[in-house]
Amino acid sequence: MLFLATIFLFGIASAQKIIILNYCSIDDHHLRMDCKYALPPESPEPFCKYTNGERLFDTTDPDEEQHAPFRNRAKVRIFPGNICRLLYKNLPNGKSNFTCNIKYANSAMASKTSVVEKKLLLPCSAWSVLLQSCSGLALTLMTLVPLLDIHWL
Repeated sequence: MLFLATIFLFGIASAQKIIILNYCSIDDHHLRMDCKYALPPESPEPFCKYTNGERLFDTTDPDEEQHAPFRNRAKVRIFPGNICRLLYKNLPNGKSNFTCNIKYANSAMASKTSVVEKKLLLPCSAWSVLLQSCSGLALTLMTLVPLLDIHWL
């Protein structure tokens, strides 16, 4: 029994997981969504895909086929730092669900869904992207330096 519990715990600890799902607008009509994930050490490059229910926006898996209406609208790529990015053209008005899915080899799929409302999207300015991806400590250090300069003036 202890052996099975150890296998179960090790399996959970070694699985991939999605850390955060951020999104912003490139302009008034285009969405950029970044899915940051973690993998166990020595794992192979994962496949990444974005879905809406059964509809596949795009994927990095060559064995899966993109849903036809999204062929000229959606593109998924993996970037250094374990980021899977979706670029989606002509985001419709209202709310849309986007699910990031990460999978490698024979592992279980890790997924995270976000509801995007077009009228509430913030632009992908350098600061907004930087602040979304910073850890709390890095964010504190970045804002502390300007505050100290202002205080000493």
